[in-house]
Amino acid sequence: MAGWQSLANLVSEEITLATEDGRDIDDVESWRKTLSQAGDDEVALEQLMEKLLALPIKSDDPYTEPSDLAGIKQLRSTPVALPAFTLSDDQLFDRLYGAWLGRCCGCALGKPVELFMSPKPPYSSRQRIREYLTAIDPGEYPIRDYIPQNSPAIEKTGNIICRQSTREDIAFMETDDDIRYTVLGQIILRKKGLDFTSWDVVEAWWEYLPYRYVCTAETQAYRNLVMRYSFHTHIQPDQVDWQWVVKHHNPYRQWIGADIRVDSWGYACPGNPELAAELAWRDARISHEKNGLYGAMFMAAMIATAFVSADPLTIVQSGLAQIPNTSRLHEQMQKTIAICQQFDCDPNEFEKVHDAIEKLVGHYHPVHTNNNAAMAVVALLLGGHDFEKVISLAVMGGWDTDCNGATAGSICGAILGAGNLPAKWTSRLNDRLESSVVGYHPIAISECAKRSLEIVKHTRR
Repeated sequence: MAGWQSLANLVSEEITLATEDGRDIDDVESWRKTLSQAGDDEVALEQLMEKLLALPIKSDDPYTEPSDLAGIKQLRSTPVALPAFTLSDDQLFDRLYGAWLGRCCGCALGKPVELFMSPKPPYSSRQRIREYLTAIDPGEYPIRDYIPQNSPAIEKTGNIICRQSTREDIAFMETDDDIRYTVLGQIILRKKGLDFTSWDVVEAWWEYLPYRYVCTAETQAYRNLVMRYSFHTHIQPDQVDWQWVVKHHNPYRQWIGADIRVDSWGYACPGNPELAAELAWRDARISHEKNGLYGAMFMAAMIATAFVSADPLTIVQSGLAQIPNTSRLHEQMQKTIAICQQFDCDPNEFEKVHDAIEKLVGHYHPVHTNNNAAMAVVALLLGGHDFEKVISLAVMGGWDTDCNGATAGSICGAILGAGNLPAKWTSRLNDRLESSVVGYHPIAISECAKRSLEIVKHTRR
């Protein structure tokens, strides 16, 4: 059982990752020819995979990208100076509730068009969204409401999915991996506190996440953990061969999966981006490496920062200060900031900004960490304190729309607080989450925020 895809497809993705990763893969076409000749021969495919994993990084590769926490810390920039955390319990609850609501609204907005993430010639990902909406009415774009169920352009763009998140039917936050992981993080914190280990995360996966609920890198890591460690209990993290768990049959280890697992780590560390990033690392390291790890740490640190700073640029820079400044993600996010500033962070210039972002990181898979991180940054810098603009910009950029809408919505919601979020977006959820996770199905979204507050109060004692 290969997992998410056939073994041949996994090898194909590993070839792609090797080229992105700076490995010394001299003739890609030759590798792909060898892959084609291997057909379904699993022995030949395994040998090819092993050779790919053994390739060294090119001597002239300009990036240094460690995956160990100590190595990451050594390559960080100077931390951003932040205001002290001064929120009262009532104020913090409002901000936590805003973050939960923002995540849910942004996720629900992006869910119906998630499968528009890949190009469908002649349309790019974001052009599919625009065509779908403008065919209904030109006033539907830029996005100003949840996605309608039907469009005259369906034959051109493809069908939407997740009708319970469409304009006509939305009445609660339906289950989604972007929300299930937020719930799972809260469960871990309530059981283990801030001292949880990577193995605690593994055991929570096994207890609360059926295998069919995980995707790409998480599917491969889940499979690897079951294969090698399913009969172990209370194992110590240093007894696990994490490198094997992360790399074996897992070419998705720098994709977006770890990014969407971090919100509860950020909620637990308001004003402490360094701790939030470390918690995110403990989680992400079970399935991701390098930029896949950095994306998780970047997002968690931004969320934590949003509770003490309302400035989007400060929030982004605070997040970047927690990852190696020698990494591809760091460099590309700095270029993303520069693109936004080139257009004065004007939301009316979003099409030009999105064009530039596509040129910068459009070569990555639609579910990669780096391109989607850029889209979340664009949404924050151009959207500012306008919640509708933030989640709409995150979704209109295409690629992994529900992930980007959820992350941008979470950060903006933490800045503004629930009391300042537009009822046009939040009221239609009816304060209800149906997560498909035991103990959270159904549950009031406000109750999730109350539990987040209790975690912070408990850990700050």
